[in-house]
Amino acid sequence: MNVSEFTSQMNRWGQEKVPFLFVVDFEMEKPFIIRLSDIDQTKILFDINGFKNGSNSSFENPGSISIEKLPISFTDYNKKFNSVFRHLEYGDSFLTNLTVNTEIRTVHSLQDIFSFSKAKYKLLYENRFLVFSPETFVKIQNGKIFSFPMKGTIDASIPNAKEKILINQKELSEHVTIVDLIRNDLSLVAIHVEVKRFRYVEEIRTHSKSLLQVSSEISGELSEDYEAHLGDILLALLPAGSISGAPKQKTIEIIRQAEGEKRGFYTGVFGYFDGESLDSGVMIRYIEQEHGKYFYRSGGGITTQSDAMAEYQEALDKVYVPVD
Repeated sequence: MNVSEFTSQMNRWGQEKVPFLFVVDFEMEKPFIIRLSDIDQTKILFDINGFKNGSNSSFENPGSISIEKLPISFTDYNKKFNSVFRHLEYGDSFLTNLTVNTEIRTVHSLQDIFSFSKAKYKLLYENRFLVFSPETFVKIQNGKIFSFPMKGTIDASIPNAKEKILINQKELSEHVTIVDLIRNDLSLVAIHVEVKRFRYVEEIRTHSKSLLQVSSEISGELSEDYEAHLGDILLALLPAGSISGAPKQKTIEIIRQAEGEKRGFYTGVFGYFDGESLDSGVMIRYIEQEHGKYFYRSGGGITTQSDAMAEYQEALDKVYVPVD
């Protein structure tokens, strides 16, 4: 299915109030949409804010999750970082999300991790990849659209961690840039767009530590016939600003050059429409299975204020399984 067919199908099912699940890759080359009633739960499992198919009871609870990280070297990361940084210095981008692949080893299956992990947005797709994401892409309810961009992560064990991340000028600049980008994006499809909450902090417990993450809430009002345009609305907002950067199109070119490979479904979006409301998440916190090996993709936003070693460490800190 190409993106035009995907968009038309979503528009049609939205107008007809047909419940469906959708998955869109970062490059928008392999979008997928299926009626909720047609999902084979031996191939696809999802849990979106408690709205889920199937049951986790058939999967063995491992009690705890352990993973071994085999990250790329700092030298290799620094090459990618410098490629991005040059464009930032030239003014081609104000913020670029740089991501890397980390090979991991674990005795647990993707099914086990899906069952045991805790996240707002979980998806296990044909045993090919697993998502356990804390980040909302958009929600649509009662004619309103909401987005919750997430930018800023810190180890919760650091003394005064919350205060430190909120006063950090690099983190503030990065967050302001993304909020402005998302506000502009929502203005393409909605009116009366406003920032409802700015830089609130949530704690996420992982298999090895706790992290604090900073988000904002932005909302707008849709047209009365928005259900017939769900596909158009989604397409206008993709890819998600929080995992690309600003300005979006030029920054995507920078990402492709620096990362040197397609992201595929990583940092794409997935969600469901129940006939009335839509909920979707950004596909971060992502494990992919390739040739019998597991790879965990992670990254962060790079600005002219970024330090390469600190960004490298943040990418590694984000290689985790949320357990609470």
